[in-house]
Amino acid sequence: MDSAAEPIATDAPAPWPRGVFLAAWGVFWLLMITVAVQEYARDGHGEIWQPLLWEGSSCLVATGIVAWQWRRVTAADRLLARPWRWFGHAAVQLVPMGVVFVIVVYALRHGVYAWVGQRYEHGPWPSVFLHEMLRFSIFFALFTAVMFGLRSHAALLVERVRVQRALALQQQAQLLQLTQQLAPHFLFNALNTVAATVHDDAERADRLLTRLAALLRAATDLARQPTAPLRDEIALLQGYAEIMAERFGPRVQVEFDIAPDTTPLVVPTLLLQPLLENCFRHGVERTTGDVRISVTACRQGDDLLLQVADDIGHLPDGAAALGTGLGTLRQRLAASFGDRGRLTLRNREPRGVLAQVQLPCAS
Repeated sequence: MDSAAEPIATDAPAPWPRGVFLAAWGVFWLLMITVAVQEYARDGHGEIWQPLLWEGSSCLVATGIVAWQWRRVTAADRLLARPWRWFGHAAVQLVPMGVVFVIVVYALRHGVYAWVGQRYEHGPWPSVFLHEMLRFSIFFALFTAVMFGLRSHAALLVERVRVQRALALQQQAQLLQLTQQLAPHFLFNALNTVAATVHDDAERADRLLTRLAALLRAATDLARQPTAPLRDEIALLQGYAEIMAERFGPRVQVEFDIAPDTTPLVVPTLLLQPLLENCFRHGVERTTGDVRISVTACRQGDDLLLQVADDIGHLPDGAAALGTGLGTLRQRLAASFGDRGRLTLRNREPRGVLAQVQLPCAS
């Protein structure tokens, strides 16, 4: 690969729906304050600022506690898979936070009352602490349950992304391995082409070796990545066709009909070379007559349709893949595109073989 794959994060903090949580928190306290004011007015009292102060002070202190607790509880995300331990970790803060809540809330209320020249009347401190601690415990339990749900959901999303990235890297490695399997196979067949001419025509063999060196350099660069633009694939294929045409002479014609709008599309590397290679191995090499080979590429809706055909080959009844190249190609298509990546082989009339690849358009 030309660039290293992005590493999979293993300790990234779980995201959480901050806006949704803050909105719900604001609505909750707005309802609490509204109910308190309505009850106070219904009892015939006229000083609305008092219930606003009572609930407002509770809201202010509770918000501070929630903000501190949220920052602290993220460290316990490792316990989310064991809920009882997570809740136990949170529960140890109930009593100290409850005491802080009562002291700070009542300090604020006493301070405001003193500032306006009044006295804040309430019951004995033991009963105040008992009453407020019970209320705070209910609030704490509800908030902790909501927090557990949000943190669990966020952790699930992070884990899902982590798994998807791991699978993508695994698939990428598999595709690269399958791509690289074609390189030795391609080299072997190309060298056979040179070997077939070296004894009979040294000058032609020299030309073939020069072209082969350039072709293998391009093929090696291309095989370092699992995908490439179709134009690069066609350029490589044309170089391979020139070498084979040099070997077999004028009796072989290779024609390319590539729609211009398909050349930027991304395809698996060395996608068409095994198909063209089979035309020579199973068609041209088995006859002494003229052979015409065509390579076409066009769009068909959202799919890219690639065809390599000859007018001399023949598929035996029940034939599946023709050798390593097509078997590897089928695996790569399945790994990359699932059911949308298809390789089909069929006999033409009156003779010849058509190999067709259909895959989703991607650029």
